Amino acid sequence: MIEWYSTLTVLEQVYFWLGIVATVFLIIQIVMLCFTSYGGDVDLDGDGDIDVDMDSGVSIFTVKSLTAFFAVGSWAGLLTCALIADNLQWVSAIVALVSGAAAFALVVLLMRFIYKMQSSGTFQPEKLVGRRATVYVSVPEKRSGRGKITLNAQGKFMELDAMTDGERLSVDDPVEIVATENECMLVARAAENDEEKEVK
Repeated sequence: MIEWYSTLTVLEQVYFWLGIVATVFLIIQIVMLCFTSYGGDVDLDGDGDIDVDMDSGVSIFTVKSLTAFFAVGSWAGLLTCALIADNLQWVSAIVALVSGAAAFALVVLLMRFIYKMQSSGTFQPEKLVGRRATVYVSVPEKRSGRGKITLNAQGKFMELDAMTDGERLSVDDPVEIVATENECMLVARAAENDEEKEVK
């Protein structure tokens, strides 16, 4: 193993370590999906909100999609380096980018399909009014954009788009759903001592 690694070029070593790290993250995510009731996902959200949504409400840049990009792209690039001449190794970068982008798109489409399956059927947004939820992706102030909230309701875990008429709501803030508009929840900051209202 050490002898094989020592024969790799710098580019091949970069592919190798990126592939190892991304694959480990991918395995962790698969294990989490198997041992939790829902697949946790971390959006790249901070003060600048680097969260890009599709029409379906599924975030494009997530840990799952980025992990798939680096895992598939890195191994494809390393394999290409092994199959082509040394003076053509720049081709491996193109192969890595194309392969990673294909894996990225596949994961996004799969998550979109899962989201649609979860959103269809018995989902009744009007019955969520009065329920407590937690901010998952920060909600911009005065309806200047959409964020996301999470809650358990109607027998399943939900991740829903949300807006607010008040000030910006940060990640993990407790909120109360006060109205629904086209399956987007209008929320307000909930008082810390408020009891969650049960919806029958």
